Amino acid sequence: MYLLVYPATPSQALSSAILTAGYQPVPVEDLDDAGNKEPDTGWAAAVLELGSDPSGVINFGAKLRYEYRVPVLVVADRTLTVDLEDESEFDDFVLTPIDPQELRVRLGRLGVSGAEDPDDPVLRYADLELNTATYQATIAGMPRDLTYMEYELLRFLVEHPNRVWSREQILSKVWGYDYFGGSRTVDVHVRRLRAKLGEERASWITTVRSVGYRFG
Repeated sequence: MYLLVYPATPSQALSSAILTAGYQPVPVEDLDDAGNKEPDTGWAAAVLELGSDPSGVINFGAKLRYEYRVPVLVVADRTLTVDLEDESEFDDFVLTPIDPQELRVRLGRLGVSGAEDPDDPVLRYADLELNTATYQATIAGMPRDLTYMEYELLRFLVEHPNRVWSREQILSKVWGYDYFGGSRTVDVHVRRLRAKLGEERASWITTVRSVGYRFG
């Protein structure tokens, strides 16, 4: 799968994330260059890095959507989210630092298939299944619609059952050390997960008073 990447000098982090996610990045300089480099199978999607000229990059993405009917994914620094207010010019966005798995999920939601990884296991707990290759969650065979972070939190808990984790530990393990939100973020996501697991299974996630949470 070939991804059009713009500008023509993408960051090393973006190029690495695209390759790790199983795609081939093809940097282009302009619309003519995009046409000259277009593979026989067509562009799977366009990944645009906002950089120092956010409005110019977004305008380029709008032209790509018109010329090539290609989905556009924008990569933005967290300080540039104000430039993402007009979502009519692109299809989705991802914030830095870029996680290859999130990149794959975002592209998948835009209809871009990726290379299958047969080594990715399906995590199971009772009748819960988490497919780490497709980021799908099912209970008794029925799909559950989880956000990216809800999925990541549930995955972490399933991978570490019967252990008590403090809110601070969960924040660092799931959200990362550079996350600036408070521990209440964990409480909110746990509450949402319990609701989506359903009344019969909400008790899988146990609150340990004055400490944190335990799964299983």
